[in-house]
Amino acid sequence: MRADGAPGGDGERGSTLPFVLVCWLVAALMAFGAIAASDAFLEQQEVQAVCDGAALAAANRADEAVLYTSGIGTELPLTRAGAQAAVADQLADGGDLLDTWSAETDGAEVTVRCTRYVEIAFGWLFLGGQPLERTATASARAPTVP
Repeated sequence: MRADGAPGGDGERGSTLPFVLVCWLVAALMAFGAIAASDAFLEQQEVQAVCDGAALAAANRADEAVLYTSGIGTELPLTRAGAQAAVADQLADGGDLLDTWSAETDGAEVTVRCTRYVEIAFGWLFLGGQPLERTATASARAPTVP
């Protein structure tokens, strides 16, 4: 009981401070998480754009030997070596550094897989300081007009 006779006491004094601190901590973690997720999303978009460009470049590199012997059909004939050379040229011209990439083709469509490891904002908090892997896959086909 207080000195003025009202109920209540010192047992509840300051009990809101830990609650306020926990709320601020949760809000800060949510803000940091949103920033980290946005950074990861933008990195993924950049890797996807690079991979799309490489796939289009590879789809436009036709096997000239087949073109001269068989002519143009409904699509350009592609080879694995030609696709890989086109991807390498595209990536060298763009200056974008990927950690790994691969190009495969079935003869008509090329599929490029690109991977880059990136440092994101607040990665030390959410990833333990490890880089984040961003991988994209793109396919392209170069159809011809009949």
